[in-house]
Amino acid sequence: MPKLTIDGSEVEVPAGYTILQACEHAGIEVAHFCYHERLAIAGNCRMCLVEVEKSPKPIASCAMPATDGMVVLTGSAKAVKARKGVMEFLLINHPLDCPICDQGGECDLQDQAMAYGFDRGRFEENKRAVRDKDFGPLVETHMNRCIHCTRCIRFLTEIAGVQELGATGRGEDMEITTYIERALGSELSANIIDLCPVGALTSKPYAFVARPWELAKTESIDVTDAVGSNIRVDSRGPQVLRVLPRANEAVNEEWISDKTRYAIDGLVRRRLDRPYIGRERKREAEWSEAIELIAERLKRVPGERIAAIAGDLCDAEAMFALKEFFTGLGAASFDCRQDGAKLDPRCRAGYLFGTMIAGIENADACLLIGTNPRWEAPLVNARLRKRYLRGGFRIAAIGPALDLTFQVEMLGNDGNVLNAMTADHRWATVLRKAKNPMIVIGQGALSRADGARVLGTARRIAESCGLIRDDWNGFNILHDAAARVGGLDLSFVPGPRGLDTSGIVAACKSGAIEVLYLLGADEIDTSDLGAAFVIYQGHHGDRGAGRADVILPGAAYTEKDGTYVNTEGRVQMARRAVFPPGEAREDWKIIRALSGASGRPLPFEELRGLRRQMWEKHPILAQADVVTRAAWGPFGEAGPVDAGPFEYPITDFYRTDPISRASPTMARCSELFVNGRQQAPARTGTDG
Repeated sequence: MPKLTIDGSEVEVPAGYTILQACEHAGIEVAHFCYHERLAIAGNCRMCLVEVEKSPKPIASCAMPATDGMVVLTGSAKAVKARKGVMEFLLINHPLDCPICDQGGECDLQDQAMAYGFDRGRFEENKRAVRDKDFGPLVETHMNRCIHCTRCIRFLTEIAGVQELGATGRGEDMEITTYIERALGSELSANIIDLCPVGALTSKPYAFVARPWELAKTESIDVTDAVGSNIRVDSRGPQVLRVLPRANEAVNEEWISDKTRYAIDGLVRRRLDRPYIGRERKREAEWSEAIELIAERLKRVPGERIAAIAGDLCDAEAMFALKEFFTGLGAASFDCRQDGAKLDPRCRAGYLFGTMIAGIENADACLLIGTNPRWEAPLVNARLRKRYLRGGFRIAAIGPALDLTFQVEMLGNDGNVLNAMTADHRWATVLRKAKNPMIVIGQGALSRADGARVLGTARRIAESCGLIRDDWNGFNILHDAAARVGGLDLSFVPGPRGLDTSGIVAACKSGAIEVLYLLGADEIDTSDLGAAFVIYQGHHGDRGAGRADVILPGAAYTEKDGTYVNTEGRVQMARRAVFPPGEAREDWKIIRALSGASGRPLPFEELRGLRRQMWEKHPILAQADVVTRAAWGPFGEAGPVDAGPFEYPITDFYRTDPISRASPTMARCSELFVNGRQQAPARTGTDG
């Protein structure tokens, strides 16, 4: 490990560090624009100049390796003068847009100009003008402000894996462009807004909406997929105005998907803000009337004729409260698997992403079974790409053709291929020979009629190919619903003689189920539920609300404190950023009020008491932000998988839940990228 002296202090740093990284390691801040720790070094901006002993001129610290015995001065007169000169050059063509720029108040260029800028300019020539580009419905461009740091180019090429942006021209004629005029088609494209240090790329839906100092900032969790990306919710008054990523190395690093960022405009559209009564012609009602109507119905119906289905966005507290209430009534028909996935709740290891998201970087072979991670979990796909670019990582897939932004060997779309993996298939040999092999099973494979046998076959592959060891777990279930793992941990599944989702729907049609409670369940077929009395509790007037006899307005994820468990089993807390609209209430409070009106009040009256009981009965939910390895055991069913083809569960990435389906921004993205006006760019090749 090299030792060098920085500003008079001796520092020892890992081999391969640059001077800039060594300064950061020592706690010394060096100004920079183009450098980013997750992107390849470009050395474009020259703002990180430092003085190095025996060097005739200042050195770009981001591109110079730190060597033993080096003496570095970051604050010398020579280094400061060099940075001031660079800043003066950067501001030659930069327009005086700060009063109207959306980046104002959180702009790197503003911050550095305060430290190294001059109070007047010496250049009298006309400023350069660059035509703004159309990058689609998400990213607004103001290319006159661009300083050519190339962060956006490097992100899309290296992290997102779509080679859509590049630089054309030289010198004063250089421009950042898409070459052929088109929208950015990556599911991660809007991260370039966060990376841009000068306001050349800003958020199009958020343009001229608010200033950063006007916003209340709340740390929370995303629920648009099962990754559990860490986010910051920025709100003003009663409305959420934007969502930004929070760094979490174990989950999303510092990226979020475009749906996570922009579906929030659906939070103020098609909202349920008061109770409604009536199946065909719904009318507004008071809370007391709606609660009493439901309570009277529940009192007249035996427990075995009552069922509940939990949706994909439900928090653990609401599911726990509903199950406790209905179990007390004698109900046994519960399910949190709207898609009918044959997940086995008996063994926790059988429904978790056992490798963990960060653990992907330690794998050297991967088999995907019936999953398209680019749409089901873009941040998981980004980790797979990150591992692929390091080399020594083979990946194959069973299912329809995929474009995952890296090379994937397609083994076929046939159940017989999966059956062959338990015997002498060549990829079974690849898994056996790999040091840390992994398989990833998607919900599309598990929601087949023979999904239980798919799960059992995947378990046998894992056991026979050495995926399960004391120091490695290569068995992974990739969920696409934020509430799924939490529901399974709470055993929100059929009890003895209980029915699953398909059984509940069929029993409603036949009359065997008289009361059906939909807790935010919008993905089931409600076209024929017979004469069943349907209660819908949720926050949007989506599919489930259309068939309901009583609608109870609940709170969205930004409007309540809730517990969510991501696909790897990590327990995380969402925080309330704003209050629910109108007369809507937090979900657990609605269920508590309903239990009281039914004569069976739940034994808690506040969130703290609910959580205390939930943690006592399900201790795993008390371990926040901790992933514990689940014990391996039997799950799934024995028997061969049917020869039928696999299908992916998501056909439109931008509209997968009630919030995103209500979002005008997501509707525009869906029209542009999914419905044929512009297909997301296909990618071939192996080099990223």
